Amino acid sequence: MKTLATIIGTLAPATSFAASSAREDSSGLFVWIFLGFCALIVAAQMVPAALMFFGIIKGVTGKTEAKEGV
Repeated sequence: MKTLATIIGTLAPATSFAASSAREDSSGLFVWIFLGFCALIVAAQMVPAALMFFGIIKGVTGKTEAKEGV
């Protein structure tokens, strides 16, 4: 418990120090549109990846049917 208090005690001032910097962002509208488009591409590629992941999980954990001999 003492270790947790030490970690919190050292990180709390560090975060307030990092947040206190006044940096002005001079990015224009087109930069934000470009970044949004990039985020849209990444999010759109997560859908097929999730479907494939769940398909693999279903295939691994699913029951196998025994084939009847010929």
